[in-house]
Amino acid sequence: MQTFDLSPLHRSFIGFDHLTSLMDAAAKNEKQPSFPPYNIEALDKDKYRITMAVAGFTEQELALESEGNTLLIKGEKQSKAPNKEAKFIHQGIAQRNFERKFQLGDHVKVLGAELENGLLVVDLEREIPEALKPRKISIGSGQLLENN
Repeated sequence: MQTFDLSPLHRSFIGFDHLTSLMDAAAKNEKQPSFPPYNIEALDKDKYRITMAVAGFTEQELALESEGNTLLIKGEKQSKAPNKEAKFIHQGIAQRNFERKFQLGDHVKVLGAELENGLLVVDLEREIPEALKPRKISIGSGQLLENN
């Protein structure tokens, strides 16, 4: 695998520190945990959905936090005394804690979350402020002013 030196970009881009730090983080070869499995869907031009399989977790055991451009989803199982009568032949339903971070794009907001049938659904939307939306500029027929 090739590695890329992004240091020349740091001196060329002024005010894009966030972008270069994201590129650095993406270039690192860090292992991401595979639990719990999830899907990311593009529902529309500016609407997205994260669906995460969290079988066995209740609403009280799940926490969602949005800070800046990061969405953090945590699952912490309530400690229960093991059932001494249960003798598993196969235990495939994971009962472990997890923490998953998602980097959100600029102006992406979390609209809400629902837990149904073991699936946590988080709806997201990009809300571009009016000041940043493209606007049409009309061409006037006025005269140019001269500075003396």
